[in-house]
Amino acid sequence: MQQLEALTREARALASGSYPVIPILSVNETEVGRQMTICNSCRYCEGFCAVFPAMTRRLEFGKADINYLANLCHNCGACLHACQYAPPHEFAVNVPQAMAKVRVETYADYAWPAALGALYKRNGLTLSLALVAGLALFLMLAAGLQGSLFHASAGGNFYSIFPHNLMVGLFAPIFLFAVLSLSLGVRRFWMDVSPGTATAAAMGDAADKVLRLKFLDGGHGEGCNNANDSFTLARRRYHHFTFYGFMLCFAATSVATLYHYLFGWEAPYGLTSLPKLLGIAGGVSLLIGTVGLFVLNLSRHPLQGDAAQKPMDRGFISLLFLTAASGLTLMLSRGTPILGLTLCVHLGAVMALFATLPYGKFAHGIFRSAALLKWAIEKRQPNSLQLGDD
Repeated sequence: MQQLEALTREARALASGSYPVIPILSVNETEVGRQMTICNSCRYCEGFCAVFPAMTRRLEFGKADINYLANLCHNCGACLHACQYAPPHEFAVNVPQAMAKVRVETYADYAWPAALGALYKRNGLTLSLALVAGLALFLMLAAGLQGSLFHASAGGNFYSIFPHNLMVGLFAPIFLFAVLSLSLGVRRFWMDVSPGTATAAAMGDAADKVLRLKFLDGGHGEGCNNANDSFTLARRRYHHFTFYGFMLCFAATSVATLYHYLFGWEAPYGLTSLPKLLGIAGGVSLLIGTVGLFVLNLSRHPLQGDAAQKPMDRGFISLLFLTAASGLTLMLSRGTPILGLTLCVHLGAVMALFATLPYGKFAHGIFRSAALLKWAIEKRQPNSLQLGDD
């Protein structure tokens, strides 16, 4: 009789819609849960990064937990080369590869609009280069019709080729959409992982980990692994060149915007001006970082990471490289007949970068920062399991 009553209550709950819905795990998420269960019994890698201490706070791994841990992983490879259960062991524990597969699913699952989430799997090197070429060609045709494609503009004023308001009208909507899309996506992720209250101390801790790329040091400061079991700080250093180069270029654009709208100072600016100095430093830093990351990507250990993610990685790296290289070339071509041509290539690269921003590798930085903030909050809370050190 009691079993019948229990079944009746469950049936009523399902009919009323009040019954809790348990998210169904994908094949890749199930594999991460399996491996985390094994790792939770071993704990040899607990000091490598934040993933393993966070893991010890859980006995079971639901969908939100797995997505959180996957984005907390920096894919440094230290745990793979240290693991006694890695392939060819029958347990086949390969945490970096399993986490990489789930991360791609996370970006797609939390994409906004949801229908565009499939673009993450199509955003590769070929598409990136084709998009740059197509946009640059379109701009060349437009400039050619005006007779300004091979025209030496006085003082290197590229606004004589494409007016300022036209460029703002082209780029502002794309950039604002990218910001909106990524913000809404990471907000859904944030709500699902149940982060708790973000205190000033937690936010400062997370910002420190993000800006220093702390968890690319292998947990001991000697670096992580890329091609073999040797430690290297190369990935961390090239990531720093790329990240801070991008931020310097963004700062250059922001300062130039203030110059234009606040002070009425129109481009082009002199070589010693703040926008130009920031842009040059950022462009050179981006070139160094992207070339280094591309070389490391080519020599990546075959068991480390997900092969399906490589096209997206290389597509994003190529767009950053082309943006930096064409920007520096544009600066050098001031006052020459190829100013219009280099401007079209640069604008094509920047527009392609912005257009793919919400559905490409750029998302990993946003989701990883959110996961690091979640960890900074979580580790300050009491560990009810008492199974590991904070």
